[in-house]
Amino acid sequence: MPSSWSNKRERQYEKIKSSAKRRGRSSGTAKRIAAATVNKTRRRKGETKGGSKSRRRSSRSSRGGSSRRKGGRSRRSS
Repeated sequence: MPSSWSNKRERQYEKIKSSAKRRGRSSGTAKRIAAATVNKTRRRKGETKGGSKSRRRSSRSSRGGSSRRKGGRSRRSS
């Protein structure tokens, strides 16, 4: 755990790590998952030194999927 993390992020790390271990992940994998998740959260919240939010996307665009209408009828009339 880096010293630059706040107490909140340290708790988040421990919780994610223990959860991953409970789900059968190895200790090393659990640590890697937890660290990656905490760092991702810190970047998104602007808590890193760089603070670049250029990679930030809206939740709508990151969901993927089709942008078509999902109704039973088509727009054309025959």
